[in-house]
Amino acid sequence: MSEPTETATLGGGCFWCLDAVYRELRGVEQVGSGYTGGHTTNPTYQDVCSGSTGHAEVIRVEFDPSTIDFRTILEVFFATHDPTTLNRQGADIGTQYRSAIFVHDEDQRRVADEVVAEITAAGIFEDPIVTEVVDLQTYYPAETYHDDYYQQNSEQGYCRVVISPKLAKFRQRFADRLRNQ
Repeated sequence: MSEPTETATLGGGCFWCLDAVYRELRGVEQVGSGYTGGHTTNPTYQDVCSGSTGHAEVIRVEFDPSTIDFRTILEVFFATHDPTTLNRQGADIGTQYRSAIFVHDEDQRRVADEVVAEITAAGIFEDPIVTEVVDLQTYYPAETYHDDYYQQNSEQGYCRVVISPKLAKFRQRFADRLRNQ
């Protein structure tokens, strides 16, 4: 009998970027795009993009804890977005693009708080980390066309200019953690 998967829910700007990164990580079983952290029931992409729902664009990562742990999931998270810009990632601006870890339980909260403290103490970023560590409330799956968006649209301008360079950096830094290694 295989060990059950665990779930991480992360917001780090546009969910297309994080989706592309985590799909390549060994031990990740499934990635889905969605929305959480807001006050509107069943929001749509259009609703969330308006900035009026309070939701963040997030990914839900199902992972095999015998292959990759939550701490490593977070190390990749902090290495693949800017956790020091409030409600912004590059040209994507608004609360829907905030940096957030939506914890599923107290163990995830403890690990997330530890990782933030370690990164802060190490002085990895010049500016303070603004990543929220908050309890996951209701998660709403995004429209299915958002899942694996990069793979489906890699020649689109946003994918080429924003996601491709991010993936290249990720692949170089985490080469030993990639699926096909």
